[in-house]
Amino acid sequence: MRYIALLLAISTSVWAAEPEKPFINPPPAARDWADLAKLPDWSGVWNPKITDQDAQARTNMPPWNAKAAALVAHQLAEEKAGRPPPLFVNCLPGAMPAWMLVTHNAMEILFTPGRVTLLGESDGNRLRRIYTDGRAHPDDPDPTFHGHSIGHWEGDTLVVDTVGVVPQAYIAISEAAGVPNNGDMRIAERIYLASKDILHVEL
Repeated sequence: MRYIALLLAISTSVWAAEPEKPFINPPPAARDWADLAKLPDWSGVWNPKITDQDAQARTNMPPWNAKAAALVAHQLAEEKAGRPPPLFVNCLPGAMPAWMLVTHNAMEILFTPGRVTLLGESDGNRLRRIYTDGRAHPDDPDPTFHGHSIGHWEGDTLVVDTVGVVPQAYIAISEAAGVPNNGDMRIAERIYLASKDILHVEL
């Protein structure tokens, strides 16, 4: 019995000598949740205002180059004539930035320390993570339909930068008008409360 006890004592001392390794992703501390409570609270479910989206498309057209402008003009004419081009019939996600520009479905926003998460209610592919923990973009991000998003707060406004969007993602102004991106797209957003019940997303 003495021999066994001696082995256990030696084993315990060896394990105790190893330094603790820091967490790769440490769990949020109490102060992280306290800091979160200081941010503007626009968590919850938001529904898009379709008339606003349509008005933006007609009166605040993106600065297309000549080739893209001609294509969009043709698409809008076809849409008006009842022959809308099928931009979103291939079962691919709406992707960025079309999701934020022309979605007709509700979106839930969740706040957690270091991240804002956006969940679309149209299908299982509408998920965005906006990291607010100070990290940078990866040097060579794997392209996805919603890209890699990082954000920081300027007062009550969340400023978001997104890269790494697949070239199949459309820059759309309606469900029938838009152009694919060139695979090197960078999206800048400003998200803020315009009033208690109105959330603005500027792209």
